[in-house]
Amino acid sequence: MNRIGAGDWVIAAGVAATLLIAGLSGHDGPGGLAPLGYALLVAGGLSLAGRRRAPVVVLAVTGLCALGYQAAGFDVPVIAYLFAVYAAVRAGHRWVTVVASVLMLAVLPLAILLSSHELPTGELFARSRDVLEIAWLIAAGAAGEALRQAERRADEAERTREETARRRADEERLHIARELHDSLTHQISVIKVQAEVAVHLARKRGEEVPEAVLAIREAGREAARELRATLEALREDDPNPARGLGDVPELVRRARSTGLDARLTIGGDRTDVPEAVGRTAYRIVQESLTNVARHAAATSATVRIEHRPGALAIRIDDDGKATVGPSPEPGVGLLGMRERVTALGGSLSAAPRGEGGFTVQAELPVDP
Repeated sequence: MNRIGAGDWVIAAGVAATLLIAGLSGHDGPGGLAPLGYALLVAGGLSLAGRRRAPVVVLAVTGLCALGYQAAGFDVPVIAYLFAVYAAVRAGHRWVTVVASVLMLAVLPLAILLSSHELPTGELFARSRDVLEIAWLIAAGAAGEALRQAERRADEAERTREETARRRADEERLHIARELHDSLTHQISVIKVQAEVAVHLARKRGEEVPEAVLAIREAGREAARELRATLEALREDDPNPARGLGDVPELVRRARSTGLDARLTIGGDRTDVPEAVGRTAYRIVQESLTNVARHAAATSATVRIEHRPGALAIRIDDDGKATVGPSPEPGVGLLGMRERVTALGGSLSAAPRGEGGFTVQAELPVDP
């Protein structure tokens, strides 16, 4: 619903002042009705403040006020009523405005006749025409209708743009899903199958399976699951819930299976966090541990998640070879983390530690 703003009151006060000034020089009726006429002039003008919120009501009020001050002997054009006609037509109340205006044109001569019984018929209708010109009515209604049509076309154009953008986004999303499927699914499947075969053959011969091969097999399985979940999400038919905060312990366990001494600590009062925050927390830990395994040459890593009032704090430390110096060039993984955190209104920092190794810290807001 439209609220009455300062601009509405300014316009209403301006019309009321105009009517009042015109009434001070245009009163020729009984002196006892002058206070009532002045009150109706001001009321008709001030009622325009609600023209956008209740256009039909304002149309009726301005019309009755105009008839009232004409009957009280104020020969003043019905300016407020014309504003109300414009507002009502703009709001889409065309037929109500037409009926009200026909009644206004029919009753106005009677109101003028009440103020002066001595006016000849010709002069009576001439005065009515001066007070409310049909051309003014048509112009006010036409202006309201023109603006209404312009706003309708603008809304329709905006809706069309949104639908087009949504359709293009859907097409692009499906294109990305197809490209990912064509380019990655086969390779990941080959890696996973080869690792499974290597484990199977080693166990069949009674040999000890190397930890690296087990890690490759587990990574292949997880990559296949992640890729499948990503493709399903892109196609908007994902039946499984996305990875979240509850999956972080499993993530750390898998990191330990690769030989990394990974430890997880969760502090604070545990509370439910929004799904988007949980997903982002999982991705931050996942990307950080992946970077530790690939690039850091670290032997240990600690993951600490702390529930704070209104925020979720995440910190990942490793004892790798990174040293304090110029800031490293951010990779795709770090840029992706930063984009996710920024989208949620959080903060992220990633830099070498003074004692050696690397630290990733993030704080994500959890308030709705």
